[in-house]
Amino acid sequence: MKSVLVVDDNSEVRELMEEILAGSGYTVAVASNGQTAIEMARVNDYDVVILDMVMPKMRGQDVLSELKRNKPFLKIIVITGFATIENAVEAIKSGASDYVTKPFNVDYFLTVIRRVIEESSFEKEVGELEMDKILMALSNPIRRSVIKVLYRKKTVRFMELNRELSIYDHTKLVFHLRILKDANIISQDINKTYVLTDPGQKVYQSLLILEKYLVSFETPRFM
Repeated sequence: MKSVLVVDDNSEVRELMEEILAGSGYTVAVASNGQTAIEMARVNDYDVVILDMVMPKMRGQDVLSELKRNKPFLKIIVITGFATIENAVEAIKSGASDYVTKPFNVDYFLTVIRRVIEESSFEKEVGELEMDKILMALSNPIRRSVIKVLYRKKTVRFMELNRELSIYDHTKLVFHLRILKDANIISQDINKTYVLTDPGQKVYQSLLILEKYLVSFETPRFM
């Protein structure tokens, strides 16, 4: 179960977001001010922090900076009014993952949270892989299809893979397989059949996350 920290000085807004998030299956913690949020985030690992940008005593921008200083990879979504949209832009520059404007659409609010969590999952999945080679491998639809076929079938011979993908130019498929082998995403077993490597299994999971993230990214920002 994913955990969310809601930071807002308005008790009604906190209660509303807590109700929405808890009803969607998240574990929710709340903080009424920036300093409390910083202390809570220091001792707890939250998947996402929802941070109001306009609060008394300690500005949201200052809270954001301190949270990122303590935990650079912490995902933060800022909440701002239309009148202070420039605050959200500044927050993104300072490391926030996204922003939502008040008053917010509930479905869109939840979509943004899911998208940021998927982004975090993707980063964790590919964190130990050679990113340059991985991104190059995933950039081509044929190579993405090869990965999906191998995950589904476990082991595939060259000609079977050729038929599965409807690629009649054998040299083209050989070229793409070589790139995937160089990236340590696939290998050949003793029977010369193609299989996903352990890193390849992670790449497949990352590919699913990335595709879901890109689909959710198409959701209009202003609803």
